[in-house]
Amino acid sequence: MSKAATMTSPRAGRGLAIGTAALVIVALMGVGAWVVSLGSVPLGRELELSTIVVDREGRLLRPYATTEGRWRLPARLDGVDPRYLALLLAYEDRRFRSHPGVDPLALARAAAQLVIERRIISGGSTLTMQVARILEPTPRTLAGKTRQILRALQLELRYSKDEILAIYINHAPMGGVLEGVEAASRAYLGKPSRRLSHADAALLTVLPQAPSRLRPDRHPQAARAARDKVLQRMAGQWSAADIADARQEPIIAQTLRDPLLAPLLAERLRRDSGGRQRIDTTIDAQAQQTIELLLADRLAALPPRVSMAALVVDNATLEVRAYAGSAEFADHQRFGFVDMVRAARSPGSTLKPFLYGQALDAGLIHSESLLADVPQSFAGYQPGNFQQSFHGAVSVSEALSKSLNVPAVEVLERLEPQRFVAALRSGGLKLDFPKGAAPNLSVILGGAATSLEQLVGAYTAFARHGIAGKPRYNPAAPLVEQRMLSPGAAFIIRDLLEAGGPVGRAIEQGPGIRRGIAWKTGTSFGFRDAWSIGVSDRLTIGIWVGRPDGTPNPGFFGANIATPLLVAAFEALDQQPAAPRQPPPSVTQAKICWPLGTRFDPAEAELCHRQRLAWLLNDTAPPTFADRLRPGEARYRYEVDASSGRRVTPECSRQPRRQVEAARWPAALEPWLGNDLRTVARPPAWADGCQGQPEPAGGLRIVGLTDGEVIHRPHPGQAPVVRLEVRGQHGPVYWLVNGRLAAHHSASRALIQRLPEPGRTDITVMDDAGRFDRVSVSVR
Repeated sequence: MSKAATMTSPRAGRGLAIGTAALVIVALMGVGAWVVSLGSVPLGRELELSTIVVDREGRLLRPYATTEGRWRLPARLDGVDPRYLALLLAYEDRRFRSHPGVDPLALARAAAQLVIERRIISGGSTLTMQVARILEPTPRTLAGKTRQILRALQLELRYSKDEILAIYINHAPMGGVLEGVEAASRAYLGKPSRRLSHADAALLTVLPQAPSRLRPDRHPQAARAARDKVLQRMAGQWSAADIADARQEPIIAQTLRDPLLAPLLAERLRRDSGGRQRIDTTIDAQAQQTIELLLADRLAALPPRVSMAALVVDNATLEVRAYAGSAEFADHQRFGFVDMVRAARSPGSTLKPFLYGQALDAGLIHSESLLADVPQSFAGYQPGNFQQSFHGAVSVSEALSKSLNVPAVEVLERLEPQRFVAALRSGGLKLDFPKGAAPNLSVILGGAATSLEQLVGAYTAFARHGIAGKPRYNPAAPLVEQRMLSPGAAFIIRDLLEAGGPVGRAIEQGPGIRRGIAWKTGTSFGFRDAWSIGVSDRLTIGIWVGRPDGTPNPGFFGANIATPLLVAAFEALDQQPAAPRQPPPSVTQAKICWPLGTRFDPAEAELCHRQRLAWLLNDTAPPTFADRLRPGEARYRYEVDASSGRRVTPECSRQPRRQVEAARWPAALEPWLGNDLRTVARPPAWADGCQGQPEPAGGLRIVGLTDGEVIHRPHPGQAPVVRLEVRGQHGPVYWLVNGRLAAHHSASRALIQRLPEPGRTDITVMDDAGRFDRVSVSVR
């Protein structure tokens, strides 16, 4: 053969190259046409991930399954432990970053192994091909493998390497209904995928190869063997010590169960999330679990259908740390699906601290202002106390610490209900009233409705210098604050709630006061709601106990059922000692006097029947409220004999006289004064020659009924009528029936009184000298 025959002419070479290129182009066009014929990449499964609700540290509170019933917890590449990602690429697809979706070398190796060994040794699939199979399952045939390869090429054209890797870590099968590294890490290992050990990373890498056969909760030995095989493959990339330590770790998988903390809050936030897959909250998972355990621990002591709710708020940030809307979410008998943190309920006496705080700001009272805890009628409204007893003369501090009803109504009457409710609303606490109803005196005893959420937000004002706030559930939520009270009023009320009375004694022991928990209870009418709300320097905690359907629970009240749970919550969540606090500049202390209520003046010591140490706001000591029953000034004058000191008048004595100024107790309180105070409060006896005047020491006596008498109705529905007279007085007297002024006339006139209501009736008669008599009768 000639040399010319062995050489290809330039023209022929060019023709061969063009033909080869044409064949390649046709082949590529064919492949491209086939890829196009496959249609678009199926995105449905790729895009649908589980919605998760997490706490402030990213710990899982509650996941929600996809519409297919799968648990695919969203994970980001930058949120997964780097060891897992490095191991995944090293073990599954070393050339992932460089190949176009298909690794020819791996496919060739797999084919050679199949021919030589006559069985599948390795599949030759890249991570991109595995993603293609995840998104569009194909049969394990040559046609199926070919379609998978083409889908992988299609994926590489559409997505970046990181996007493909993200699809894999979110969708890789991990056994059962679990898919993705985050779901497997939390379900099997009890931790997020960002905190994996070497052993954890190896286990989660190998699981997708045989997710059913290698489930660590069912087949721990097989899972360990597969894990160790992966670890051994990392020799040379990881240190021998790390691999040895990882191989020593046992396979201990949790029992698969759905995480379920703060379920009602999760439901609430999910509804308002706008479809977000990850819902961040301010909840502290440990605090949440503590509160839920405390509630569960008390379930056995509660009757059926009784539920509980608790809310814990950080005072500094207003972030909610724990939220339990019911006692047990899965207990339908106790209405566990009803969120009682948000439910509108009667607040009972929990509004009283705000009433006294507003009265302080209005200049109506100081901490030791004199109030009358006696039967009284306020335009027909006759409140009673929870214990059905009365204490007589009490201070504001005593009325608040004992949660007395009559003094609270007396203060609200002076402040006005509309003004009180409007101030609460401006501070962020909205009260609900029945349709067409207006605020009235009953509001301070629970005659309105609000929620635990609003009450706790309002109570934060006592730890935040009078500024209340809206509880925050999302760290990105704005800070919503409103002024509820002045800093001084908030300090005084918190101090009264903590100390249970005037705290001047503690102040004198040192420059600062050791503080604990300021708390208030409440019980709604008919024992339907039991409340206890407490404030420390760090936390505000609210507890509610009751039946969501509003059925009464006799014997259930705030102090005996809700407060023990409140105390346990503080002991568990807030063990930090309280810091000493000093009163703000607007708060001072001063000695004040009863009955006038004003500052003690040594020059008028005779007007001070009882001395008390009080907190004053803005250096103001408001006087005792004007007498509701007896007109005239609280100060009055009379004359005494200059030598004997006994009482006289110009008509009965010509001896030298002098005037004496005295202080008069409110008429409603005079019958309730002890003997020592009554002696101080009464004028002296009449001098000789002034006989005929009523003697202060002489008593009045009611005639017509005896104390403790039981009166029976003559006929059903017919009210008995009694006729009462008074002995020991000829001048004017005051008749009071259940604290309401029934008559003011001469003692010579009888009182004709109907007793329409069954039960106890208190009837009192008194005169201007402070003398009185009282009988209590019962109508049956």
